[in-house]
Amino acid sequence: MIPVRGFAGKTVAVFGLARTGLAAARALMAGGAKVALWDDRPAGRDAAVAEGFELTDLTQADWADFAALMLSPGVPLTHPKPHWTVDKARSEGVEILGDIELFARTVNAAPEHKRPKIVAITGTNGKSTTTALIGHICAEAGRDVRVGGNIGTGVLSLDDMHGGAVYVLELSSYQLDLTSSLKPDVAVILNVSPDHLERHGDMEGYVAAKRRILANQVKGDTAVIGIDDAWGARICTEITAANRRTIVPISAHKAIGRGVYALDGLLYDATTERTVEVGDLKRARSLPGRHNWQNAAAAYAAARGIGIDAGQAGRALMTFPGLAHRMETVGTIGKVRFVNDSKATNADAARQALSSYPKVYWIAGGQPKTGGIDDLADLFPRVIRAYLVGEAAPAFAGALAGKADTVQSGTIAAAAEAAFKDAAATGRDAIVLLSPACASFDQFADFEARGDAFRSAVQALAAGRSARGAA
Repeated sequence: MIPVRGFAGKTVAVFGLARTGLAAARALMAGGAKVALWDDRPAGRDAAVAEGFELTDLTQADWADFAALMLSPGVPLTHPKPHWTVDKARSEGVEILGDIELFARTVNAAPEHKRPKIVAITGTNGKSTTTALIGHICAEAGRDVRVGGNIGTGVLSLDDMHGGAVYVLELSSYQLDLTSSLKPDVAVILNVSPDHLERHGDMEGYVAAKRRILANQVKGDTAVIGIDDAWGARICTEITAANRRTIVPISAHKAIGRGVYALDGLLYDATTERTVEVGDLKRARSLPGRHNWQNAAAAYAAARGIGIDAGQAGRALMTFPGLAHRMETVGTIGKVRFVNDSKATNADAARQALSSYPKVYWIAGGQPKTGGIDDLADLFPRVIRAYLVGEAAPAFAGALAGKADTVQSGTIAAAAEAAFKDAAATGRDAIVLLSPACASFDQFADFEARGDAFRSAVQALAAGRSARGAA
């Protein structure tokens, strides 16, 4: 745990008692603060009580007593409308912040020789893979690395800091909205495409949240910026004009004069006068596809930004084991391979997976995002048949009409079974791809639960086939 500094003897309201809120409460108390905990959900309040916390009904509290409101990132700050706790805090002039901001202030309060290195990663797609990949490179290089944030362990639950530690943090736009003083040694913006617009109002609001990762960087820091989309290219141009830090553009589509790029799977370092080939990413089994080549370019550039040797970074890319729910092979039955890409919660993420295979049996659907799958029309010829699930199924069927066969499967298990039967009947090598292009919340608690359901369905299919074979 990282004890939070700066609130000793003061009371901080903590709203939202899932992983982030409870971790923040523990860390605040460890730093000498008092906490007033509340959640609109009975399950959240029950979780806090089970851990031994006392609750404070924030609907009835005197907000003038609070030094700050620690808001969990899932709670609306501005859109579609501010949460009631936000309105109460603002009416009393109470500062609103998140767990990343508590971490940042604790780092900033430490003596300089005790401050760790911070690598912060954001982007619409690829954040988790890139974060884990940077963590892997750091570990392979012998660094004392802690990986967390929006991936895995909340930042305040990570081991306490020291001057030799490296914190590699995935940051969502929700977390960045609540952060003002974080100063990463390396900040990474992988890519920017429309997402979470219901929480940020419009694209400008979403981009502004992403850009907050760069706000406090100074000379000596490094910004790694993906330039393969228009928004990323614009950000890179604008911060280059400001010229406050080292800027490393990255691309998986083109050679660039100064930066790190991948062409046809070959990774190049062009950050110095002489362009050097780092390695062949096609040999990295857990990094298939152009989107993963972008992730690898970013991870390599970030590792170099904190002083890791180029050779060490390049070798570590080849041994990365990959992440669950991100183009993860969860089973092979006969000639049919099942790929779990449940993390693809929007169309742009699904594009990455669909682009990686010439033909697929596609499982898609869930809670729809703005725009649906219309932007994927150029990839529909790769879809042999689509098996549609969840709330988005009727709309997705309409989008695919006349372009690909569709089946209204309803559930992940039914979709996996139908896709397997169709794929196996051909007798050829085949890919069954779960890449939903949707949020999971209509049927599952999160994308992990959805991916686990797919894995379980594949295991059941394999067990059933084994049983029939034995009989």
